[in-house]
Amino acid sequence: MTQGGIAARQFKLQRFVPKGALIGLGLVSLTVLSACQERQVILPGQREAVESVLTQSRAVGEEEAVAVSNAARDISLPAQVANAEAAQSFGTQSFRTDHPRLNANLTQVFAVNIGAGDDRKHRIVADPVVAGGRIFTLDAQTTVTAVSTSGAVLWQRDILPDGADDGDATGGGLAVDGDVLYISSGFGALTALEASTGRTIWVQSLEATGSGRPTVFGDLVYVMAGDDTGWALNKTNGRVEWQVSASESPTNVLGAPAPIVVDGLTVFSFGSGEMQAVFRQGGLRRWDASVLGERRGRALSKVDDVTGRPIAADGVIYAGNQSGRTVAVSAGSGGRIWTANEGAVDTVLPVGGSVFLVSDRNELLRLDASDGTRIWGVELPNYVANKPNRQSEIFAHHGPILAGGRIIVASSDGVLRSFDPVSGGLTGTAVIPSGASTAPVVAGQTLYLVTRKGQLVAYR
Repeated sequence: MTQGGIAARQFKLQRFVPKGALIGLGLVSLTVLSACQERQVILPGQREAVESVLTQSRAVGEEEAVAVSNAARDISLPAQVANAEAAQSFGTQSFRTDHPRLNANLTQVFAVNIGAGDDRKHRIVADPVVAGGRIFTLDAQTTVTAVSTSGAVLWQRDILPDGADDGDATGGGLAVDGDVLYISSGFGALTALEASTGRTIWVQSLEATGSGRPTVFGDLVYVMAGDDTGWALNKTNGRVEWQVSASESPTNVLGAPAPIVVDGLTVFSFGSGEMQAVFRQGGLRRWDASVLGERRGRALSKVDDVTGRPIAADGVIYAGNQSGRTVAVSAGSGGRIWTANEGAVDTVLPVGGSVFLVSDRNELLRLDASDGTRIWGVELPNYVANKPNRQSEIFAHHGPILAGGRIIVASSDGVLRSFDPVSGGLTGTAVIPSGASTAPVVAGQTLYLVTRKGQLVAYR
């Protein structure tokens, strides 16, 4: 019974009941009111902050919860190589320099404006590529820039499609093959430009957002569009050779991973968490695998997109998602080798018998490449505003990469961090003006990245 109803009934009774009896009625009313209020039950036990599932090393009650351990373990790294180029995504082993040479102490040597930076609707997601003595970038919209290794802008080109409005789309990726620069864009097009001049060679519509990074191998260009369709295009004229598709997913992350080529197969990673290997020339399906899992207590674990960029190494493909899973599968058959209950939000880096990654819980991790078990983990900065009522935006961490004998992570908090691959100890830092928006790349003993304000920054 509501308090308003009790008061109205009391008023009616006052007209017929003697005054002396009203005292008894008042006591009865108080009894009725107290009966309408539920007693608060305080449950016993320890109180935990609601955001603890995002910050503690293991979520309480997870089926995979194990004792967290950190151990310094020797590692045999490949020899350092003074590579001149970083022209494509290093997910494909033939494009990768496993251990680029880089000085221990990094100093910023130049910063160049390359166009629009990050804002509420637009993000820079294209890692820079380096080829032919030029660094190529794509800003948060549609401006492509070529910069010399000394920091001079060589040319700029806006690849906004005819009839489109500036700012209506974002995302994309870059790859260089010979004197041709290939650019995918959020406007659903793949564009080929002459790398030396910026002149347009051809443009092909992808019929969906082309925010994934392209891969050029042999006579074909492979790219993801809409996070559910893989395309193979003739690299000379842009003509469509074949397509593959997977189930649609409404919960995708901006920027699809570059397809990887291994053992005559091309492997696409879809927004649904599927990986699909097809024969490189004809697109006939060879095998399917998945990177699926769910970390309890996290809404983000409902997003199945493959965010840990797949990478092929010695017949094994490593990939991860931000839902709490990283996997290793056979490149030839897609058979599962192991699954780790750790997500990967950027690069999955296998090297020296270990796998390095930035996890979905903001840790830089080193796993054993043979079985996925944890060797060590280092916490990275998490919330931008670490206050109970403002814990929404988190710092982004890009990488890791191996260069100069250390593991390097570029972060949006404005710090470039270097770690000892043996123990995970912090070995050095450098300032990133306005914070990183892309992973770092190394070529010519120089590290390049793009900042959130739209600057290409170089360190030597």
